Amino acid sequence: MKKTSVLLLSVFLLTACSQEKQAYYQAVLEQMQNDPDIKDYRLNPAAMADCIVDLSSSEMDGFFPFDPKRRAAYAGYTKLLSLKQAKEPQSVLAELRQIFGSGQNVARAQQNYSESVMRCLQGLVSKVEGETIVE
Repeated sequence: MKKTSVLLLSVFLLTACSQEKQAYYQAVLEQMQNDPDIKDYRLNPAAMADCIVDLSSSEMDGFFPFDPKRRAAYAGYTKLLSLKQAKEPQSVLAELRQIFGSGQNVARAQQNYSESVMRCLQGLVSKVEGETIVE
């Protein structure tokens, strides 16, 4: 009975965290599809989104990918990406402070995301330029 309960709980946690991560990935992908730099450099938005999600996830709260803190972080980062399009950015910002625990932590999350974007952009542009030079 205990083994079954543990197994069911594990499956539930894996699925739940997977949903938050997928929502975060979709939000990042949407941003990358609309980003002029991605279009100018003719980069693959999906490859960029994969890189950003992987890189930013490594700096999120939680010790492992299916930690409940990581779930909350994915949800927070997804909400963070919607801040610019929000009709009431002050209320979204207040909600982000609640999710992340403080304004300082919201700033850290934004910095983590921005640094991930820049590092991925740099890496993918270098890769594309390297392939162009070889051809």
